[in-house]
Amino acid sequence: MILGRGTDPRLLSEALTNPRGSQRLAVIAGSLESLRELNRLRIVDALRDDGTASRADIARRTGLSRSTVSTLIAELQDRGLVVEREFLPDGRQGRPGIQLALAPSAGAAVGIDFDHDRILVAVSDLARTVLAEESVRLDVDHDAANAIEQAGELVTQVLEEAGVDRERVLGAGMALAGPVDHDRGALHPSPILSGWADVDAAADVERQIGIPVHLDNDANMGALAEVTLGAGRNARTAAYVQMSSGIGAGLIVDGLPYHGHRGTAGEIGHMLVDPNGPICRCGNRGCLETVASGPALVELLRPSHGDDLTVEGMLALAHDGDPGARRAIADAGRAVGRVVAGLCNLFNPEMVVIGGDLGTAGELLIDPLSESVHRYALPAATDQLEVVAGELGERANVLGALALAIAQSGQAIAARIAGPAATPA
Repeated sequence: MILGRGTDPRLLSEALTNPRGSQRLAVIAGSLESLRELNRLRIVDALRDDGTASRADIARRTGLSRSTVSTLIAELQDRGLVVEREFLPDGRQGRPGIQLALAPSAGAAVGIDFDHDRILVAVSDLARTVLAEESVRLDVDHDAANAIEQAGELVTQVLEEAGVDRERVLGAGMALAGPVDHDRGALHPSPILSGWADVDAAADVERQIGIPVHLDNDANMGALAEVTLGAGRNARTAAYVQMSSGIGAGLIVDGLPYHGHRGTAGEIGHMLVDPNGPICRCGNRGCLETVASGPALVELLRPSHGDDLTVEGMLALAHDGDPGARRAIADAGRAVGRVVAGLCNLFNPEMVVIGGDLGTAGELLIDPLSESVHRYALPAATDQLEVVAGELGERANVLGALALAIAQSGQAIAARIAGPAATPA
């Protein structure tokens, strides 16, 4: 099979993503033009993954010579797919450097985060610059139909605010707070999100917004965001622990989320920590969520701090020195740390990033959690381990959803590379 001008973009994309891609290239790249198309796509893939990069960075990443990179970059600029940006690293004085990024005309992405009690939607260009974002408070868990309708309205709103035509959007990433069956594009049957039990989540949202939708678990999306843009930048193997209304872990292997056989990898919130503990929403007793999630801590403190106490209020009290709030957060850190210690023994990450609402507690949570991890894990699993607070806060999941949409846009971009030259915006 020979690939030439007008090549099916699926073949271009597959040639780079197939595990035996390097072998496939030797077979299918039967002409100079075929190879040029594949190399252009390599450069675009590097920019999709990194957001911005210099010509030298791209040459190192792709293995192409600098002269080849320069020539292909010029072609991509002529097609309106790549632009140059000046920057000063670390605020230094002097002559700005030149970074390359995918052009606004190359396309856009949408991210949708369905949290338990709100929906956050954002639109970005392919260089990951957020152009607009909006949110709404809503009972997501028990009313999927209304949540999907509201998400559709928010998508329309952010596209209008950003001035982005829907036809320019290459895809949408979607984060849901539950175990995802990736074969079906829906949640596994579970009492955790009862209102989504019979919903074909990805398909229903896709019909609502008219954009291809890619679904993943919220903790996986937070993990992808933190290793792409946040505290775990450049970590190839990392665990992201999301501590909010629930507790979950997103596992990153070679820079990508690890799902496991059925998509339930990282569900540490439902690991047993107290056989005689409270009944969990999953139906078991004494899960980690029942002792260390935000709502669990608030319930512990309400008898002494009032029935109107919220997670935000508890965190404010803790930062102001309230001993009860500080004790509750520290105890939660120690409980999560014991579970993460087991995760480190099994998974051996180079970094653990703590995010979610409780992650904003900072050292009040991180210090006892890290101490517990190092106490209970094997020394060999933690002697070089970093335990850090996330940098992206409540936006981590939606930023991860944007990163997922961009990562899945290869076929659409390949169509533009294989097609006629575009007019620069």
